Amino acid sequence: MDELTPRQIVAELDRYIVGQAQAKRMVAIALRNRARRRKLPPELRDEISPKNIIMVGPTGVGKTEIARRLAKLANATMIKVEATKYTEVGYVGRDVESMVRDLVENAISLVRSEKSAEVMERAQREAEERILDILLPPPPGVTRRTRIVDGKKETYYDIPEPVEGVEQTREQQWLRSREKMRENLHKGKLDDREIEIEVRQTPEVQVLGPMGGVGGSFDDLGSEFRSMFEKLFPPREKRMRVRVAEAKEILTQEALETLIDMDKITREALERAQESGIIFIDEIDKIAGRSSGHGPDVSREGVQRDILPIVEGCVVNTKYGPVRTDHILFIAAGAFHISKPSDLIPELQGRFPLRCELSPLGVDDFKRILREPQNALTRQYAALLATEGVELEFTEDGIDAIAEAAAFVNEQTENIGARRLHTVMEKVLEDVLFEAGEPDCPKKIVIDGEYVRSRLQDVLKNQDLSRFIL
Repeated sequence: MDELTPRQIVAELDRYIVGQAQAKRMVAIALRNRARRRKLPPELRDEISPKNIIMVGPTGVGKTEIARRLAKLANATMIKVEATKYTEVGYVGRDVESMVRDLVENAISLVRSEKSAEVMERAQREAEERILDILLPPPPGVTRRTRIVDGKKETYYDIPEPVEGVEQTREQQWLRSREKMRENLHKGKLDDREIEIEVRQTPEVQVLGPMGGVGGSFDDLGSEFRSMFEKLFPPREKRMRVRVAEAKEILTQEALETLIDMDKITREALERAQESGIIFIDEIDKIAGRSSGHGPDVSREGVQRDILPIVEGCVVNTKYGPVRTDHILFIAAGAFHISKPSDLIPELQGRFPLRCELSPLGVDDFKRILREPQNALTRQYAALLATEGVELEFTEDGIDAIAEAAAFVNEQTENIGARRLHTVMEKVLEDVLFEAGEPDCPKKIVIDGEYVRSRLQDVLKNQDLSRFIL
């Protein structure tokens, strides 16, 4: 990722998102600046903070998708949160610090999956050996040993190779049978056989908040209690009868638990959350403006003041350790169709120095969205129906007709941007999706302009109907 220039980052984003060049350039520069900062000496590196961004634009124009694709591209820890789910300190609900704790949990999962992938092969080998020991136990006196070969640990049995013309010992015959069974295990021939395995099981601990439900502001307290109870009640062995295919998965996961170092994972995850974490705060416009002092928005200005120190830089305590937020990149987004960015409290505005406006999507944008992205809707539906043996072909005029219908409905009703394409596509392909898999369903279906108009003409003519259906 450190080698990608801003131009290359934008090119990668262009594979999935149409238009919005200004927003793409802005996030690409922010991402590149992080790589540049990591190359600086420590005394200067700590002085450079990320330039947080506010994206302004109507719903369905790509705000969330830009942030999501950016995090995936950078393999960075990212969470998306809704500003409206937080409440001011003193009210029942989630406090804003929980977004940092969620980011750390995300980082733990990401690093854990990476470390698990590194030792997965070894874990699978250990699980395989345990299954073979159950299916064909070693004879008395035969023990399994380990050795290092090409830097990898492997198991073996200290049994001499058979000599031609000399009768094989019982141990050699057992080893030969075991290798044949290993081949059958690899080929899946033993998957349906039932075996009895012994697994470690951790007691389930549930911590309930007030009124018998899981309390929002008690989430972190609950996790602390859960950790405490898990230490008091260690895992116990349990025997269970399962198929070999299930035993492979269970025993592989158990082997992974012993092979990965959770302390090392925690340290790396905390470092990654602090240095390369991205928090995407959606619907920030819903907490803009002064509250009236009562009603559902009573604490929205208070939420802004609570967010302020986190965006500015502070230390948040998590169950894995303290996390500094100084170098976390915050990307805020909102439609701002009722309020304006200037309605945010001045201090918070100052913490988001970069702003970009995303333009609404029109007919030409919809046409490009249906044709250009790597995950275009037309390709998605064609792939879905290919699983039923149906070939779906979209003609140029068919794509144009879908785009025009989506743009028309957005004009006549609420403008929900590119999400309208999902609605129109489902309506156009409703009969095909219903009939696919039936014996009398055609094997090739062409979606042209005439086909699209015939499926949508009644709905588009009746505006009241289109409000409900499209």
